[in-house]
Amino acid sequence: MTIYLDHAATSPLRPEVLAAYVSALPLVGNPSSLHGQGQLARELLEQGRDRVAASLGADTVEVVLTGGGTEAVNLGIKGLWWARALERGETFRPGRRLRRTRIIVPQAEHHATIDSVEWLAEQQGAVLDWIEVDELGRIRIDALEAALAIGGDDVALVTALFANNEVGTINPVTQIVQAAARYGVPVHLDAIAAYGSIPIDFHATGAAALSVSAHKIGGPVGVGALLLARSASVEPLLHGGNQQRGRSGTQDAAGAAAFGVAAELVTLRLPEHAAHLSQLRDRLIDGIRGIPGATLRGDLDPDGRLPGNVHATFAGCEGDSLLFLLDVAGFSVSTGSACQAGVPEASHVLLAMGLSEADARGALRFTLGPDTTAAEIDGVLAVLPEVVERARSAGLAERKPTLGH
Repeated sequence: MTIYLDHAATSPLRPEVLAAYVSALPLVGNPSSLHGQGQLARELLEQGRDRVAASLGADTVEVVLTGGGTEAVNLGIKGLWWARALERGETFRPGRRLRRTRIIVPQAEHHATIDSVEWLAEQQGAVLDWIEVDELGRIRIDALEAALAIGGDDVALVTALFANNEVGTINPVTQIVQAAARYGVPVHLDAIAAYGSIPIDFHATGAAALSVSAHKIGGPVGVGALLLARSASVEPLLHGGNQQRGRSGTQDAAGAAAFGVAAELVTLRLPEHAAHLSQLRDRLIDGIRGIPGATLRGDLDPDGRLPGNVHATFAGCEGDSLLFLLDVAGFSVSTGSACQAGVPEASHVLLAMGLSEADARGALRFTLGPDTTAAEIDGVLAVLPEVVERARSAGLAERKPTLGH
């Protein structure tokens, strides 16, 4: 049996969520229809939206349901930028003078953010101010404040992770929002990695927008949400019906219902869940410390990192080799690095934290879930030293020079 230790990639569908989803799928009726069946679908949809809002300290009207976390991030960033850069009713065209062009973005963001802002820069005239993170992967507030001061009235928005999806470091979101507020700049927070692991209160953050995803908390894939403050507005990505604030399209009642159940469950169980994960996380960290060449990454202060995240690099190893060897041994983990066209690449997050490319290549990310057990942690620790040694030997063999003729 394979042990699943990659919950940050996706989490198993909870039984209660599956039951709610299956029950709702046969329901006939468009939630926007006025007849009885349509209104039954609407009721189911709104119950789900209510539960998502409650789980995040938001008002129901602030929950814009999306087709997943990536769409939520795109809507939050592009929608806020268009709303701030263009006069209402205008469309972008080359040569048009924009009101505000700059986006402030840390270097260690998820690719949903990086690809979104780079597209805006390449295609829409945005100007990107990349700011540094520290050696723990945490945004540098001094760098943020400097970028805000330099950008002045030209800053359209700040976007930042609530917690880093690779190394698990939690960002000082209150400081981020307060710094931006002094310049009248809205903030989008990507809370996809943090949701379900630590408490999130949307109103308390003061952010203009916040992105989450259902499948990270035991809900279905293909459902997410952008929380959009009452005071904020976005230009939509999708047009054709105005079913929600900033988003058109027939709404997924079954997906909303399942998301709502997952949101309610994760909120009710959060204190117990976080304590359980923290205990197992620290058990895994203690074991990894004894492996030669292993270096733990991210904030090792228990209050400064996600409770279910353990990230380490192993000197002289390739992350993919470690992953494949663990897979053969019966453990599913992640490297946390990108792979383009079949060529492994060092994680941009680790590079932003100051690691060399060689050090960044030997990375593994273990992310735990509510059903992870101490026996499973002990099991991976039992095989990990040998896996590291085999991966290191393989790496040395590949790098060993060969004699020519």
